[in-house]
Amino acid sequence: AALLWGWLLIGCSWGLGPPGVGAAAFSSATYVLDDAGGLGRQFDGIGAVSGGGATSRLLVNYQEPYRSQILDYLFKPNFGASLHILKVEIGGDGQSTDGTEPSHMHYENDENYFRGYEWWLMKEAKKRNPQIKLIGLPWTFPAWIGKGENWPYDYPDVTAYYIISWILGAKQYHDLDIDYVGIWNERAFSSKYIKLLRYTLDKHGLQQVRIIASDRLWEPISFVLLLDSELHEVVDVIGAHYPGTKTVPNALLTKKKLWSSEDYSTFNDEVGAGCWARILNQNYVNGNMTSTIAWNLVASYYEELPFGRCGLMTAQQPWSGHYKVEAPIWITAHTTQFTQPGWSYLQVDGHLKGGGSFVALTDGLGNLTIIIETMTHNHSECIRPPLPHFSVTPQRATFYLKGSFYMVETLQVWHSRLGFESGNSSLFQQLYPVKVWKGSFSLDLNVDEVYTLTTLKTGKKCGCPEPPPPQPFPSNYKDDFNILNPPFSEAPNFADQTGVFEYFMNVSDPGDHVFTLRQVVVQRPITWASDADQTISLIGNFKWVNMTVTCDIYIEKQRDGGVFIAGRVDNGGIYVRRTKGVFFWVFADGTYRVTGDLAGEEILMKGLSGVRDNAWHTLTLNIQGTSASGLLNGYPLWENVTISKPSNGWAAIGTRSFEFAQFDNFHVE
Repeated sequence: AALLWGWLLIGCSWGLGPPGVGAAAFSSATYVLDDAGGLGRQFDGIGAVSGGGATSRLLVNYQEPYRSQILDYLFKPNFGASLHILKVEIGGDGQSTDGTEPSHMHYENDENYFRGYEWWLMKEAKKRNPQIKLIGLPWTFPAWIGKGENWPYDYPDVTAYYIISWILGAKQYHDLDIDYVGIWNERAFSSKYIKLLRYTLDKHGLQQVRIIASDRLWEPISFVLLLDSELHEVVDVIGAHYPGTKTVPNALLTKKKLWSSEDYSTFNDEVGAGCWARILNQNYVNGNMTSTIAWNLVASYYEELPFGRCGLMTAQQPWSGHYKVEAPIWITAHTTQFTQPGWSYLQVDGHLKGGGSFVALTDGLGNLTIIIETMTHNHSECIRPPLPHFSVTPQRATFYLKGSFYMVETLQVWHSRLGFESGNSSLFQQLYPVKVWKGSFSLDLNVDEVYTLTTLKTGKKCGCPEPPPPQPFPSNYKDDFNILNPPFSEAPNFADQTGVFEYFMNVSDPGDHVFTLRQVVVQRPITWASDADQTISLIGNFKWVNMTVTCDIYIEKQRDGGVFIAGRVDNGGIYVRRTKGVFFWVFADGTYRVTGDLAGEEILMKGLSGVRDNAWHTLTLNIQGTSASGLLNGYPLWENVTISKPSNGWAAIGTRSFEFAQFDNFHVE
């Protein structure tokens, strides 16, 4: 049926009209595809970002086979999104949107290339596609880089050493070759630092690693490159964020590769798919950008954190195994399954007369891929920047193939229609091949469609088994952290929002607390967002109302150390400083507090507890309706504290400041 429908849909040049639409209703135009006069810019690939931050947090604790299925949809060639590029955060211990990602060097004399999950993710991507390009970019840096200042460029040699350690560690410990490295995400760049980074890369035999700058706006980097010939020599790619498909004259004058090195960031429904379809074409058509990279790869973080579900697909329920292959995955496939980095764009104005756009690419060996999109304004708005009004109407497009493409006889056809009114979309369906007649063919295009026409016969839409149905986070959840060789440095489902909480082996403890979870960031990092002054890790279900949270705690910092357990926690990510909830604190000076906020300003109750540092204690927080009570070591410490808001939220653990502290036998019910 699909093939037959495809035959009707494609009015070939010998005259099939569109079904049920009079030809008069259509605008029509002709477009010439020719390589005789040379080719356009080299295509560098389509990719996505893991990080910036903690966007893949929940992915790692999916059980098999579901975890591998998700990874296949993202990275396996001719399967799903078939991504050409994976960009990851170089973790810096600071909040970078939806959480913190651990640094490979928490402290100056510390190196560990097994923290976090980006190493694992890069290896899984390479396993599926050995050709995939890898990019590393820092959002935050550990405090020691700035020697007390919230700035990474005062000691550029230290920062360069830190970044190069990450690149060398990727190779030494994981056999990963990093292809590109960035400077500092969406923050200032330093010309001196960039030059020193290039020098240090070369000194360590890393000539193949290319530099992207500055992962912010087109300016001032483009202008500075035109003024500074030495800098011009060491920057390989100008990467701009959310360019709205436009570039600037200075960027073109540099003659550098131009990338949209972060884009999309839009809720992954049909409108998100429309946004993605439009910018994948128009970033080149309008802005000469030869790579577009989506933030983010997969929405694997609690949905109520900032920018929930702004990934190409959704995988936020490791406890149930449920995930969803969203429409943007199949929009990606329209380009990625039929092109490769190293192909070239054809020199052609890709604007369609009736609105929408097309691009054409070739491998230089006779293969041709054409991608057409007809996204309407209201069905393709991205999260940013604002989209000026435009109109798209049904139209007939006739393409003339010239030069080396004149001999092409048939083109494979893949089609998506985003169904906004009907509510049912048709995604990445193979239609009947189109016959090219004397070097031309015609296509009747409706609105909100994507077509790929290609000489390649390799495209594939996976028909995988359905994942398990969704389930809420378990209402009774325990973790004793008793694991000798954990596969990851962080305990499952805990989402660090300030600080870093890692598995710890407490060799000095002969008793029940050999294996614990420890907060390890002891100085405020060089921040990207507004990290809290306290550390905090969230877990559970944001919709929880009544709950009991129990945890063994161990304050390591003498005199002014302190820890908390909490419930009904209402915020995280870049908004972590304004987090409210019910917080039960105990301090090394033997006092306790109950507060309505993470900052500790809204005091609901306080008193003496007898808690001391360097000893284990058990805290219990019970929240029922408008009332809360707390136990210490199983005995009531405070009760009948009235709670007004928030009315629901996550459970959490954390510390009073950037300080060492340990947690064990966590239980929430």
